[in-house]
Amino acid sequence: MTPEDAILGAKRGALLPVYIVTGDEDYIRDEVVAELRAASLAGGVAAFNEDRYNAADVDADKVISTARTVPMMAARRFVLVRGAERWEPSGDDDAPKRDAPLDRIAEYAQKPVDSTCLVVTATKLDGRRRLGALAKKQGFLVVCEPLDGRALVGWIAARAKSKGHPIERDVAELLAEIAGPELAYVSDAIERLSLYVGTGAAITDDAVSECVARVRMADTWALVGAIGRRDLGESLRMLADVFDRRDGGLPLLGAIAWSMRQLAKYHAALAGGASPDEAARTAGAFQPQRARELASRSKGVRPKDVERWLLVLAETDLALKSSRRPPDAVLEEMLTRLCRKR
Repeated sequence: MTPEDAILGAKRGALLPVYIVTGDEDYIRDEVVAELRAASLAGGVAAFNEDRYNAADVDADKVISTARTVPMMAARRFVLVRGAERWEPSGDDDAPKRDAPLDRIAEYAQKPVDSTCLVVTATKLDGRRRLGALAKKQGFLVVCEPLDGRALVGWIAARAKSKGHPIERDVAELLAEIAGPELAYVSDAIERLSLYVGTGAAITDDAVSECVARVRMADTWALVGAIGRRDLGESLRMLADVFDRRDGGLPLLGAIAWSMRQLAKYHAALAGGASPDEAARTAGAFQPQRARELASRSKGVRPKDVERWLLVLAETDLALKSSRRPPDAVLEEMLTRLCRKR
């Protein structure tokens, strides 16, 4: 079961008696739990019908006993257990004893109480174990993994739409590039953008530049242009103007990567036989003015150069996240490599 399936079922009131919610994406996991809780306690008194536990502090029998308790003046109870990976065996001599909690939950899941919604969360559970296999087979396993680039763009577009804001795909890609991949930060960025643009207004790249990246896209394209001309002096001067020490250079790097990926998509579409307008749409530039700008920016830039630039950017991203060198020094080295003639 996907997180979307679980959330949609909860909103429709079609709740299962047991959910095992796993995965590394905390934001999605918490969102699923919140929806399951809201649906379970709808129309009832939460204080009488909600119990929350941490697996490190409770045994499975206590959880099962609570789950079997009849709801009070409500249709359903909600029981949550967080951190169930603490119940996984450690591999030591005591492993058989520590196996018991997950096995006990599996036994309960085979004959659950319909008037309780039991939600067990974990970063990861062994899928070969009895509980994991049962949850997968019977469809109550919800896996919340980080979104890849394409899925993140769709998630941003859907979240913006839910708040009443149109957003073009290239702008969603820009936001994914500079704010992703952690959904908690991306969601916060969308919230700030929503407040900034106002009710019903479109989220634009200018708004993203003001609220998230702290660098105007016009400056980013100008920097890409200087790189295309192999003008290292101008590139370094522009870097000094737009670099913000507060964010460590990552949003700036993301904005540059977004611009170069647009060029790469544009070149690839042209090579595939697309017209300039079709290639621009493939690259995410849907408005005629944006299409003309992209066509103009692509002139004088060879596809092979863009491919090499993207490799350099990927290495720079790793360096910014793992190196102890100052971010401005890492970015200066990046520009030196980008402007170098082959």
